[in-house]
Amino acid sequence: MHHPDRRVFLRDALALASASVTPGLVLADAAYPSRPIRVLIGTPPGDTADGWIRGLTDGMARSLGQPLVVDNKPGAHGIIVGSLAKSAAPDGYTLLVSTGGPMAINPSVYKGKLPYDPLKDFVPIAPVLKGALFLYCNNDVPVRNVKEMVAWVKAQPAPVSYGSGGTGTTQHLAMEMLKRATGMQMTHVPYRGSPMVLQDVIGGQIPFAFDAGGSLLPQARSGRVRVFAVTSTARDPAMPEVPTVIEQGIPGFEARVWMGLFAPAGTPADIVAKVHDAVNKAAATPEYSARLASAASVPWLGTGEDLRSFLADDIQRWAVIVQQAGVKAD
Repeated sequence: MHHPDRRVFLRDALALASASVTPGLVLADAAYPSRPIRVLIGTPPGDTADGWIRGLTDGMARSLGQPLVVDNKPGAHGIIVGSLAKSAAPDGYTLLVSTGGPMAINPSVYKGKLPYDPLKDFVPIAPVLKGALFLYCNNDVPVRNVKEMVAWVKAQPAPVSYGSGGTGTTQHLAMEMLKRATGMQMTHVPYRGSPMVLQDVIGGQIPFAFDAGGSLLPQARSGRVRVFAVTSTARDPAMPEVPTVIEQGIPGFEARVWMGLFAPAGTPADIVAKVHDAVNKAAATPEYSARLASAASVPWLGTGEDLRSFLADDIQRWAVIVQQAGVKAD
């Protein structure tokens, strides 16, 4: 007579335990991450941004206890990687690292045609870094400052070309800003990433380009290219001998590169928080700061909300420049 009651009691007790503890959710949360994490990036291996994120993911892996696998998907100006990240499962196992081009500039260049919305389709996890751009040229070009560049470009019988890592990259827009400020006429040659631009400037196929410091500065220090301006408001400690564009007679000229980490919209807040903590721990190490400093960049520690607010402002800022320069999608 007691067995049915005992069975009912056990059944009800188990049901109550399940309802109050939700074991599946607790186990899932506690287990993250239980396998490697894929980090999508829209630049080729060897690109400055690629080097930056690999230094960070090494440190993050130590905090999270799982490897972070950097997956390079270059091309289409970051649209390929943005689309992949948007459609990925929001479970914390696919992250997106992005620079300003795909997130802040693409919305204006590809207005109405961009397959992702930077502010709606992603959860900002953390800002990662900020850095400067450097203006450089082939060694055979008789230019050692911005004034000489403007004079030389205007003296050529045909428009002078310049390279960038792609339409809508910060490097592209920085040169369009410089053209607009100086009246230079130049032809844009987009590449599938800045390493190819650098090689063609060294080889003489392209005379000028802007680039961040990572892959460029070692070549400049070894004398393979000539760097003659930096786009920050003050000289960069990585190359203090290089004057700013502002110093060279163009007031208010500034173009900064940045990087942030994102997850697909809908990723649980506790997972986002765990990844955020791992980013900040890795970015705060002296080793990472030293690595960035040699590439003219600094860690940018902050919250996901800091990144969201910055991104919203940056989208508006670049929209004005894209419109003024008349930049159109390829």
